[in-house]
Amino acid sequence: MSTEEMVSAASEQLENTGVSDEISQKYLTFISDGLDFGIKASYISEILTNQHITILPLLPSYIKGIINMRGMIIPIIDIRIKMGKSPAEPTNHSCVIVLNINSMMLGVYVDTVSLVTDIDESEIAPPSPTNRQELVNGMVSMADGKTLLLIDCEKMAQA
Repeated sequence: MSTEEMVSAASEQLENTGVSDEISQKYLTFISDGLDFGIKASYISEILTNQHITILPLLPSYIKGIINMRGMIIPIIDIRIKMGKSPAEPTNHSCVIVLNINSMMLGVYVDTVSLVTDIDESEIAPPSPTNRQELVNGMVSMADGKTLLLIDCEKMAQA
């Protein structure tokens, strides 16, 4: 499946997210540095591919740059660098997930988006006490045996 098809399918699933019950929440899953992550769908504004990112000097290394989205200037965080990993070369699958966190727009540069999935809130385990990653606020074992790390968008916006 091409990146455009994956983004289109994920965007369609996000648009079709109605009011969820208190037990289950919808999450957009994405891959970065071989790890599976999830972000609550309620934070997601849109997913952009082939977006030109303007690099600015004198910013923290994890700020990849900014984009102009319909007149709004949005900072872009490279999730790999923010998590202490090395940056990746852009590929045909790389994209920007635009988040709206308490009326603040923020972009997250990821390797590729996967899908939108329902996660039962009762199945979310706290991160390991030895985990030094402040952006991860929970983990879920998925049916395919993978572990999904859940991103704390509030903390990401404070960074």
